[in-house]
Amino acid sequence: MAFLEFRRLDERLVIEYVRDVPALSSRLGDDDNITVREIGDGNLNFVFVVANSVGSFVIKQALPYIRCIGESWPLTKERAYFEAMALEEQGRLTPQHVPQLYHFDPTMSLIAMRYLQPPHIILRKALIAGIQYPLLARHMAHFMANTFFFTSLLFRSTLHHKREVAKFCGNAALCSHTQQVVFSDPYQISQYNHWTSPYLDPDAEALRQDNLLKLEVAHLKSTFSERAQALIHGDLHTSSVMVTPNSTQVIDPEFAFYGPMGFDIGAFLGNLMLAFFAQDGLADQPNDRRAYKEWILQTIEETWNLFYDKFIALWDEHRNGAGEAYLPAIYNNPEVQLLAQKRYMTDLFHDSLGFGAAKMIR
Repeated sequence: MAFLEFRRLDERLVIEYVRDVPALSSRLGDDDNITVREIGDGNLNFVFVVANSVGSFVIKQALPYIRCIGESWPLTKERAYFEAMALEEQGRLTPQHVPQLYHFDPTMSLIAMRYLQPPHIILRKALIAGIQYPLLARHMAHFMANTFFFTSLLFRSTLHHKREVAKFCGNAALCSHTQQVVFSDPYQISQYNHWTSPYLDPDAEALRQDNLLKLEVAHLKSTFSERAQALIHGDLHTSSVMVTPNSTQVIDPEFAFYGPMGFDIGAFLGNLMLAFFAQDGLADQPNDRRAYKEWILQTIEETWNLFYDKFIALWDEHRNGAGEAYLPAIYNNPEVQLLAQKRYMTDLFHDSLGFGAAKMIR
């Protein structure tokens, strides 16, 4: 059957859809014993694992509302288009850290991609379980350095950069959603705010009354909305990362747009910091989680330091390329090059701290 208009999928319709799309049915060969499992545990979408004895993949469908809330909070299903574009670009730049995109259907607001099989686990669940991943910092630093540098004016010409920025401008609805939940709702009475009441009631009220904090958050909101620095994931928390001891995969870039690099860096490091503080509540008599807390702090430090080194190395390697942020004819000696890099990275570090704090508050 043909799917000529949007239909919300269920397990039965997924099988019909797959059989109707050669790009997907060819991955399953001639084995008609196809199984479908709905595994979506996030806030927004339906996610299905499709498998048989020949192959497997994931189908993700965007709904015209936020799944965990319902139709009372509409959200454009065109976000699937931007997720597909981001997966393509991120996959081109860091293929070892992004699941391969197999298929995109704009009518059905649907993407199909590589299934990250067990032992891949959502990083947030691994942090709760107390599992260490020695390569996590190195992999995340590589993902962020490559995707940020190669989509910025440090590497691209102005014309190229503007064209790419324009491709993601239509993802405004999800940017607006982020602005609301990160930069607005925590500082006002909102039905979507949640905290452990009544114990944290004074803390929630203190946030709403902190004028200096609100001014800083307004500055961060302005930077988030107005600075098209590089292609960012836009929602890089620890549930947007899947891990094994040897693999780190960044998933769910539906919030992607051209924004400040520090928003992604801060989101990831801020979530690790939240995991650090959560360990005391997860400790028990045989395991006080002290060693694990030290590993989290070490991972935060290593992520930034490795990112810094990788980013600067890319900058040095391509300093005479097409990038127009620092033209070689002007920044033409080692001293000014080092000064430019120091200022750039210092500003980025400060941005990351600010955005990380905002994400933790949220």
